[in-house]
Amino acid sequence: MLNWAIIFLVIALIAAVFGFGGIVGAAVGIAKILFFIFVVLFAISLIMSLVKGRSV
Repeated sequence: MLNWAIIFLVIALIAAVFGFGGIVGAAVGIAKILFFIFVVLFAISLIMSLVKGRSV
């Protein structure tokens, strides 16, 4: 999922260089959403691994 966020960020940067404002806004918005979903899933995975490790 982090790969998709990086891909949309690169698309936004390339579109910004060429002056496509609407595409930049959409790509940045998608990249932000995917990044925050990645962070939440990473935190949940980290917490679950810590909980699972203590019960063993």
